[in-house]
Amino acid sequence: MTTFDELVVSRRRWIDEELAPWCRQAVRSDLVRAAEEWLDIAGKVDAESTLWTWAWSRFPALVADDLPGVNETRPVRLMLVDGRELVGFPDARAAGPGQLVVVDARDGQLTYGPISIDEIVSVASV
Repeated sequence: MTTFDELVVSRRRWIDEELAPWCRQAVRSDLVRAAEEWLDIAGKVDAESTLWTWAWSRFPALVADDLPGVNETRPVRLMLVDGRELVGFPDARAAGPGQLVVVDARDGQLTYGPISIDEIVSVASV
């Protein structure tokens, strides 16, 4: 690599082929560690709009292409490792990094969580 343009292409390729895919499969503890070092790893980008958005994108129903982080505007059905099924609105801000609180879709006073990203098997739109 000899030019700046080649360097930029190489960095973009690393982000697209290594970093983003890693975020989509990493366990929560590794994601939290990465968030602490995010400026060194990813450069001057916000961890919420990159690391956590990429991590939650392993469940496409939780993200929107034009919004960073978890899309909290529509109800979803979560299947958990322990066999529970939860239906409600995700709230990532109330839960902390790599976790969700789910506000029951029928009873807005009832919440579940925090639920770690590692506890979620699948997420579907309702």
